[in-house]
Amino acid sequence: MTRRSHPEREDGRKESADARSADAKSADVAPATARSPKPPGPSGFPVVDSTVAASRDPLGFTDELASYGDLVSYGAFGEEFVAVFDPRIVETVLVSENDAFVKGDFEQAFGDLLAPQGVAFTEGERWRRQRTALQSAFTPDRIESYAAEMVAATAARADDWADGEAVELGDAFAGLTLHILTRALFDLDLDAQRGAVVRDATEAIGAIMDRFGLLSFLPEWAPSRTERRYEAAMAGLDDLVDDLMAERRDEAAEVDPDRDDLLSLLVAAAEAEGTGIGNEETGMNAEVVRDQLVTFLFAGHETTSTALTYACWLLAGHPDVRRRLDAEIDRVLGGRDPSFADVSQLDYTEQVTKEALRLYPPVYALYRQPKDEVLVDDYRIPPDTTLQIATYEIQRDECWWVAPDEFRPERWQEENASDRPEYAYFPFGGGPRHCLGMRFAMTELQLVLATLARRVEFERVTDDLDLSMGLTLDPGAVEVRVRKKMR
Repeated sequence: MTRRSHPEREDGRKESADARSADAKSADVAPATARSPKPPGPSGFPVVDSTVAASRDPLGFTDELASYGDLVSYGAFGEEFVAVFDPRIVETVLVSENDAFVKGDFEQAFGDLLAPQGVAFTEGERWRRQRTALQSAFTPDRIESYAAEMVAATAARADDWADGEAVELGDAFAGLTLHILTRALFDLDLDAQRGAVVRDATEAIGAIMDRFGLLSFLPEWAPSRTERRYEAAMAGLDDLVDDLMAERRDEAAEVDPDRDDLLSLLVAAAEAEGTGIGNEETGMNAEVVRDQLVTFLFAGHETTSTALTYACWLLAGHPDVRRRLDAEIDRVLGGRDPSFADVSQLDYTEQVTKEALRLYPPVYALYRQPKDEVLVDDYRIPPDTTLQIATYEIQRDECWWVAPDEFRPERWQEENASDRPEYAYFPFGGGPRHCLGMRFAMTELQLVLATLARRVEFERVTDDLDLSMGLTLDPGAVEVRVRKKMR
């Protein structure tokens, strides 16, 4: 993405890329005054503003917004937005001044569709209690205990593919990552029927997200087919979660009262409601536990599945990168499958993973809203405005990246590190609300890639991605042909 100065900002407020170095950690934030201007941006059309442009081509529309500067105002879907394209401002909003901002109405509306009381969407003290209660499932020791399942499940999936078979990566990896998630975090196996319930819900949420903003323009008495599908799928997911909780409750009473997987811990917290044991510290009543489980079932496998799809498609189109990856795997593993102890030595595997996440971050934007009217770099941001933090665009901005649209894992080598701002790269968010499962996801991505690379190579059938901004940064259908490796 090429950043261009907007004529209205050629007065010195638009700094050069050299001046906006890593030394300039954050942007200026202060109380706003009535005379302060709002950020520049497109004027849009009466009533609908920029809704049509934002819906028709979200990537192109957001790239156009970047031509106005670091902060850009626009209206769409009945909401007022300010797009953020400057890593300094990202750091301010997510880290240094994070208490001045909340998830906001726009993201909460999405939370209402999924899990309104889940840790991804709650605020304040309730969020802090939930985060504290859940983070024990993601300590280094616990993640180490999940590694063997990650490798075994991946090996089994790869061994099931036939040489020359055409595979749609999205479907294949969605099933794999859901299996890993439920076995590792919840200590359970979802049969095909139950797995289909989760997949149906994921697809229904994705479909309604494609029309998310547009739904505000429909009368409430006219539910669409997409909404009806969503309601049915979420009802099925709710029934599944209720069944899983009941089964684990029975197991705890009759089989193993000391189980400490995440599902068991959540069920125990719900059971403690009203007893004065635990619930005051966690706030985990039965409804909240339901939302935590839905959050993890959905977010814990969909984003990782999407990241794996991009990484394997990129490797299939870059034979030089694949050769370097194979050389590292041969050197470190010596003909065996990886273990958790190998992760620290799989440096190039990590670089491939990070570069895929830079080019194609599954979470392509973050949203925040100021609690009160504030000034950000001399621009007024009203409290009813949604800040759209443009992850995808910032991670491809030539101000911070050489050849930003190219797949170059070598750019992550320590000797090639530049003085770019920290928040020129943030696929897992940042600050106190960074992704709770970040360490889990990175470990899974590296172990899955290394395990696959030992067994198979992929040839592209799908030559060009059909990117869309929906539930995640969706690549569309991505088909490859499997070539088995001699081992």
